[in-house]
Amino acid sequence: MVNNLSQREKGILIGTILGDAHIRALKKESRIEIGHGGDQKEYLFWKYKNLKNWVNAKPHSLKIYDKRYKKHYYQWRFKTRSHKIFSDLRRLFYRKRKKIIPKNIDNLLTSPLSLAVLYMDDGGRRNDCYGSFLNTLSFTKEENVRIKHCLKKRFGIDSRIHWVGDGYRIYIPSREAKSFSNTIYKYIIPSMIYKLPFNPVTTEFALLDRARDRRKRIETPIIRRSNIL
Repeated sequence: MVNNLSQREKGILIGTILGDAHIRALKKESRIEIGHGGDQKEYLFWKYKNLKNWVNAKPHSLKIYDKRYKKHYYQWRFKTRSHKIFSDLRRLFYRKRKKIIPKNIDNLLTSPLSLAVLYMDDGGRRNDCYGSFLNTLSFTKEENVRIKHCLKKRFGIDSRIHWVGDGYRIYIPSREAKSFSNTIYKYIIPSMIYKLPFNPVTTEFALLDRARDRRKRIETPIIRRSNIL
């Protein structure tokens, strides 16, 4: 049984803790819980494959009923075993039961792998330009400023902080599309390539659909995901 994280494992965990993962405190130590929708099954199994040294059971699917939209959907999940390492991570990324951005985030979010996982978890690109975003709406403006400074310091990426509906998120403008994509491309799994605004291999920019983007802004409400467990 391993007791120390490899650099790759740590890189993936930092990215997904900033994104969709939860660290749950148990009686003695903590564990990490990871879940993704059915259309992201490949991505979840990629995480499982890379973290399986810390997992006792294979991923499983759950059928969940969403009362808001009155429909069922499937989610794939797995969890790590409890360990002091995950308790240490929880102390860094949580205050009581709420996920936070630590003041020393620029010493934690240092790997392009971590940034790629954060983007695959919570990122996307616009359809009316080549800008990208990180859905960091559950964090405060001050916490978003920390992420913004970290992106510049560690990856040389200029970004902005945008207010969208009921929260702030990180916006990476079109002029940074090549730099941002080049930074994370080698870590993006095939089913997530569509999220990139620029493909360093084909040297092509993503196709734009301004009409579709306008429809999405009108039809899709912005939902603020809670960071409170």
